[in-house]
Amino acid sequence: MTQTQHYTALLAEGSAVPTLLCGHCHSILSRARIFNNQGDHQQDMECRTIGLCSADDCGAVNCCDEALARVDNPERLFGIAS
Repeated sequence: MTQTQHYTALLAEGSAVPTLLCGHCHSILSRARIFNNQGDHQQDMECRTIGLCSADDCGAVNCCDEALARVDNPERLFGIAS
């Protein structure tokens, strides 16, 4: 079994709307692939919010807690389509 690599999502600097980037490949993390770390999306990591990278050659699991902490109103991220 392969070990899943976990990364820390980044907040895109200077973006007009809050945008999270994959900590591995720096692709934009789609709002539709950002989840609370519970239930069906539970990952074995100390992280409240995870983002799954949808880039073809990446697929990394990102912890979004640090990046979301830098957003004035993190709920805004979930209200804006990415």
